[in-house]
Amino acid sequence: MKIMQNNGVVAEIDNKEEELHIIRHTAAHIMAQAIRRLFPEAIFAYGPATEKGFYYDVDLGERKLTDEDLANIEKEMKKIVKENLPIKAYALPREEAIKLMEQRGEKYKVEHIGDLAPDATITFYQQGDYIDMCVGPHLCYTKALKAFKVTQQSGAYWKNDKNNKMLTRINGVAFASQDELDAYLKLMEEAEKRDHRRIGKEMGLFMICEEGPGFPFFLPKGMVLKNTLIDYWRDIHTRDGYVEVQTPMIMNRKLWETSGHWDHYKDNMYSTLIDDETYCIKPMNCPGGVMVYRSRPHSYRELPMRVGELGLVHRHELKGALHGLFRVRCFTQDDAHIFMRKDQITNEIMGVVHLINEVYSKFGFKYFIELSTRPENSMGSDEDWEAATNGLKGALEALGLDYIVNEGDGAFYGPKIDFHLEDSLGRTWQCGTIQLDFQMPINFELEYTDENNEKQRPIMIHRVCFGSIERFIGILTEHFAGKFPTWLAPVQAKVLLVSEKSAEYANGVYEALKNAKVRVELDNRNEKIGYMIREAQMVDRVPYMVIVGQKEAEEGTVSIRMRDGSTVSMTLDEFVSKIKTEISDRI
Repeated sequence: MKIMQNNGVVAEIDNKEEELHIIRHTAAHIMAQAIRRLFPEAIFAYGPATEKGFYYDVDLGERKLTDEDLANIEKEMKKIVKENLPIKAYALPREEAIKLMEQRGEKYKVEHIGDLAPDATITFYQQGDYIDMCVGPHLCYTKALKAFKVTQQSGAYWKNDKNNKMLTRINGVAFASQDELDAYLKLMEEAEKRDHRRIGKEMGLFMICEEGPGFPFFLPKGMVLKNTLIDYWRDIHTRDGYVEVQTPMIMNRKLWETSGHWDHYKDNMYSTLIDDETYCIKPMNCPGGVMVYRSRPHSYRELPMRVGELGLVHRHELKGALHGLFRVRCFTQDDAHIFMRKDQITNEIMGVVHLINEVYSKFGFKYFIELSTRPENSMGSDEDWEAATNGLKGALEALGLDYIVNEGDGAFYGPKIDFHLEDSLGRTWQCGTIQLDFQMPINFELEYTDENNEKQRPIMIHRVCFGSIERFIGILTEHFAGKFPTWLAPVQAKVLLVSEKSAEYANGVYEALKNAKVRVELDNRNEKIGYMIREAQMVDRVPYMVIVGQKEAEEGTVSIRMRDGSTVSMTLDEFVSKIKTEISDRI
């Protein structure tokens, strides 16, 4: 592929990933040109390429775009592509660049130039009458953009600062070929069908109200699902030697100053005044876990201490970023904090990796691992960071696991291992994490007594399996399209009554399943059996529909209809035994 560099030189590249980035970046410029043609008053902010496509943040004044407007933008983009405009690059000194952008009314570009170094040379790309400030590179002409689509709009604050103006973010996707675009759109169509917000509403799992944006309400069936996940979490953690605690949701600001969260995370924290002092609603469970450890002296014989907490945390997220259960303002974090000696680091990390692998395998997820190293805004010495990073690397290498290094993306107090799971549509989600922390034990002066009766500093691991239980439920809902495994399903069986003549037998079937601790419902409405089956299968997504009619009543059997549409007949005892086994074995 030929590209135009920002020095005006045409070059060749053959890197697929880089090609896609350039295609998408060029698509953002072509979209901006289309927007300018349709809405001359538009003022442009940022327009980058993204992992799947591109967007442009635009100030349209008081105008609100409609779906028709988005379709017209895409139509205008196609015209620009067909015009086959050459794309040229050139550079200007800072003052000339500012003057050019002022002449064109691009106040956000002028502000952006002001953020650059005083001696910076500013590069521009031009196609036809459209000029954009950009570092490039780009395609050499507009016709080289082969496959794209404008997808949606949303709100975005200028510079991601809620104190700035809310702009209109217009999103699109672009690929190297129409076949790739078609495949992606088909995937998105399937993803829309699996949208956890729609399925959650249909199945009565959760709701989010205008009175509490970002604060989900769990409905009865959603609570069954959530508690079933929590029961599983407790079982495997008890087995692996964890103890469970609960720490307060609100604690004094001084605690968060000591932990480092106040300096590094206060913009995402909610706070309140109590007795004329600032208290914070916890965004993390870890300082509370540290206080539990610090509450009494410890011997080296007690270590490692594995302390788990299902803690409700609150974080301030921008309203425009909220999305169902995926991005909320309060959620349950399945935390655990492990306090250990230095010689126990590798074994403990290996144990956590095994646990997380077990959890993801249970749900059929594949995953890859990422090791994130020291960020710029961090606490602690170089020596501690190096020791912590080597500890994580050593554990992964001892397990023979491949991993990707993500430079500079660790937590402010330590490096971390992130687990990115892949769902049934091939999408990836970051859920599990293991963070090795030398800093918090220092900040809180944690100690244990070693075999020589001397005081030593423990090492701390922060780790989660589900991450946010709410978000994990959203992921599971889309992964299974609401068709949860039998053990996890909010309703595991639904008894469907064919006619009143069989009502007594149907009630007996219902009671037998209920007594076997199966989550069962009885549908004895005066509706046609076909309607009840469709509702149970398509809306409630029940694993087993137990159809009871006169024939079944006479024979003492049940007709079991599975979610795939197949039907088998068996005795009630056989079915009870089958479903109890699936529930107890969690399959």
